[in-house]
Amino acid sequence: MIHTMKILFISHAYPPTVGGVENQNFELASWLGKIAEVRIMANGRGKKVLPLWMPYTLLKCFFVAPKYDVILLGNALLAHMGWILKIIYRKPVIVVAHGLDLTFKNWIYQTFWVGFFIKKMDKIICVGNETIRVAKEKGIDAEKLVFIPNGVNTNKFIAEYSWTDIEKIFGKKLAQKKILMTSGRLARRKGVAWFIRNVMPKLDQNILYIVAGDGVDKENIQVAIQEKNLADRVQMIGYMGDPVRDMLFHTCDLFIQPNIKTVGDMEGFGLSVIEAAYCGIPVLAANLEGLKDAIKDGQDGFLIEPEDVAGYVAKINELLSNDENRKAFGQKARQFVIDNYSWDKIAEKYLTEIEKTISNQKNI
Repeated sequence: MIHTMKILFISHAYPPTVGGVENQNFELASWLGKIAEVRIMANGRGKKVLPLWMPYTLLKCFFVAPKYDVILLGNALLAHMGWILKIIYRKPVIVVAHGLDLTFKNWIYQTFWVGFFIKKMDKIICVGNETIRVAKEKGIDAEKLVFIPNGVNTNKFIAEYSWTDIEKIFGKKLAQKKILMTSGRLARRKGVAWFIRNVMPKLDQNILYIVAGDGVDKENIQVAIQEKNLADRVQMIGYMGDPVRDMLFHTCDLFIQPNIKTVGDMEGFGLSVIEAAYCGIPVLAANLEGLKDAIKDGQDGFLIEPEDVAGYVAKINELLSNDENRKAFGQKARQFVIDNYSWDKIAEKYLTEIEKTISNQKNI
C-alpha cells in the first residue's frame, strides 16, 4: 500500500489578507493538497492578531503534529514554533524563506530567529537565489538550502477584455496611447518613484503609466508625479482586486518592475512579473535580487541594470515600436512561464524536497 505524504502546513500570512507571501502560501498549500494530504493551520487576519494566533496555534499543534510526517512552515518567522515542535515530536521541519524573513532589521529577531531557530530547521526552501546568498552570509548551513521558485496558477487570468476597460480607469479615450503598468506593494525597493522621476520624462507623450497597489512609498510616488508634472500621464489606482488586475494584465502593453537597491530590503522573487508574463505582456525588470530568478532575459521578459535610465528608455521604445513583435514575444513569454513556473510543477518540486528531507532524517 502506497503511503500518502501527510503534511502539516503552518502559515502566519494567508488570504484573505493581501500580500505576496499570503498568495504564495495559499497556492503552495492548495497545489500540494492535490498530490499529498495537507492540513492547513493559517492566519488570515493580518499581523495584529499574531501575538494571540502564534501561541494558540502552537498549542493546537501539540495535539495535531503527531499525525503528520512533516511540518512545513510558510515563512521563517515561524521557525521558533518549528524548533519547539521538532524537539518534542522529532518530526522534520521545513521552512520557506522569502528574503525579508532573513533580513528583517531587529536585533532580537536577528539574534534568535536568524542566529538560532532558522539554523535548526531541517531544510530551508528559498524562493530566490539571492535569499540563498543572504542565508549563507548569515551562517546558515548551505546543505540545508535549496532554491524553488514561486509559481503561477495557470487556471487564473483567463478572461476577455477590451481597450474600453482600461479607458475607464483614465476616464477618457486613449486612442494611440501605449500603456505601461506596475502592480504590487509600493515599497521603496520597487523603484516606482525613481522610474517616474527619471524615465517617464524621457518617454514619448503618448506613453502612459498605471501604478496599481498601495504601500509605504505611496506619498513619495505622489510627490514624484507632482515634481515632474506627470499627473496627466501617470495614474495611481491604489489597491486593485483580482478582476482589475486581470484586466490590466490583458490590456496593457508592457509590465515594468524597476526595482532599485535598498539597504535592508530585497525582492525575494517577484511573483507579479511572471503573472504578467503568463498573460502575454512583455516584462521589463531590474537585473536585481529575486527578479533575476523570475525573469530569464529574452525568454519571459527583459532584464535592465538597476537605475539604468537609458536602458529602460531604449527597451521600452524598441518594444512599443512594433506591435506585432511585441505581441509575439508576449506569447513566447507565456509559454515559458507555463513550462517553468506553473504551480503543478512547482508543487512537485516541493514534494520531492520534502521526501528527501524525511528520508535523510530516517537515515541519521
